Amino acid sequence: MDMSFSPDDLAFRDEVKAFIADNYPAELKAKRARSEMTKDEILAWQRVLHKKGWVAPHWPKQYGGCEWSITQRFIWNEACAQAETTPLLPFGLAMVGPVIYTFGNEEQKAKFLPRILSGDDWWCQGYSEPGAGSDLASLKTRAVREGDHYIVNGHKIWTTLAQHADWIFCLVRTDPSAKAQEGISFLLIDMKTPGITVRPIITIDGSHEVNEVFLEDVKVPVENLIGEENKGWTYAKFLLGNERSGIAGVARSKKSIERLKTIAKAELIDGEPLMKTDEFSRKVAELEIDLTALEVTELRTLAAESHGRGPGPEASILKVKGTEIQQRITELTLEAVGNYGFVQAPLGDAANSNDFLAGPEYAPGVAQNYFNMRKTSIYGGSNEIQANIIAKMVLGL
Repeated sequence: MDMSFSPDDLAFRDEVKAFIADNYPAELKAKRARSEMTKDEILAWQRVLHKKGWVAPHWPKQYGGCEWSITQRFIWNEACAQAETTPLLPFGLAMVGPVIYTFGNEEQKAKFLPRILSGDDWWCQGYSEPGAGSDLASLKTRAVREGDHYIVNGHKIWTTLAQHADWIFCLVRTDPSAKAQEGISFLLIDMKTPGITVRPIITIDGSHEVNEVFLEDVKVPVENLIGEENKGWTYAKFLLGNERSGIAGVARSKKSIERLKTIAKAELIDGEPLMKTDEFSRKVAELEIDLTALEVTELRTLAAESHGRGPGPEASILKVKGTEIQQRITELTLEAVGNYGFVQAPLGDAANSNDFLAGPEYAPGVAQNYFNMRKTSIYGGSNEIQANIIAKMVLGL
C-alpha cells in the first residue's frame, strides 16, 4: 500500500534502512527462516536495538520506549520485514511490558521494565491450560495467599519458549467461588522458583518451540501481583488486545508474498512459469487484495491507538484475517515448491548421509514453515472464538 510521507518521514526511512543494513548481526543473515536458533541468537538483534534506543517503538519515552508516531512505526515494520530481520520476542516487549507500565506500581516498573528492554529477562506466557484454551476463563491454576506470599499450583500448556524463560506472567485463580471471569489474578513468577517444571512439546514441524509448565507449591511474593487481586481478567484482556494486533504481521506477509511470487516465476509447469497459470496467479492476486484490506484495517487501529484508545475488539479482525493470510501464503509456497519442500530430510535409511533430495536454494524449510504456521489460527485466542467476539462486540449481534 502506498503512503504519502513527509520529508521528515522520508529522512527517517533512510535512517532506518541504513541502520539495519549496517548493524543487523552478520551471523543472523545466514540463518534460514525456519532454522531453530539459540537463545543468544534470538536476543542478538534486540540487544543491538536496545543500545540504539529503538527496541520498543510503541512504549512511552518515560519507560524507555521510542514513542514513535504511527507513520514511523509503519516505516519501521516495513523496513524490518524487507530486511527479514529476526522478529523480536513479543512476550516482554509487546505483552507483559505494556501491562506493567499501564497497571503496575512504581516498584514493579522500576524492577521489570529496564530488563525487558535490554533482554536480560526473557518472559513467557502462562495463560492456556489443558482444559482452558479457547475457554481461558475456565482456568484452574490456583493461587492461595499465605501471609506475604501466594502458593501456586497448576499446569500451563503451549508455553512458547519457556525452556529459555527467566520469568512467566501467569493467570491464576485467587477466588474459586467467583464466576469464571472474576476471581482471576495476574502474577509475575520467577522461573527459578522451586516447584516449577518445564516439559517440552515437539510440534508437527519437528521443532521444540512450546512446552508444558507444571507449578507445584510455588511460592510467589505478593509484591509480584499486578494491580488488584481478582482483577486479572481486565489485565488479561488488555494484553490479548495487544497480542492480537501484533499477530496480524502485515509487513512480513507482504515480504512473504514477494518471495512466493519469485518462487512461482522460477517453477515451471509444462515449460511455463507457475506464476503465469490462471489458477495460481488468481490465488496470489486474491492474497494481495486481502492483505491490502487488512493493512488498511491495521492502520485504522493504529490511528485509534494514537488518540489514546487501546486495541479494542477490532483487534480480533486483525488476528483472524492476518493468520488466515499467513496460512494461505505458506500453503501456496509449499504448492509452488512441491516435493522440494522436504529437502532437509535425508533419503532412505541414510540417516548419517549427506545425500539429500536435490532442489533449489529457496526450497529448504518451506514444508516446516507450512506445518508450523498451522498454529497461528489457534494461538492468541482461536479464530473461532475471535469470530464470536467480532459478532458480539463489533457487529452487535
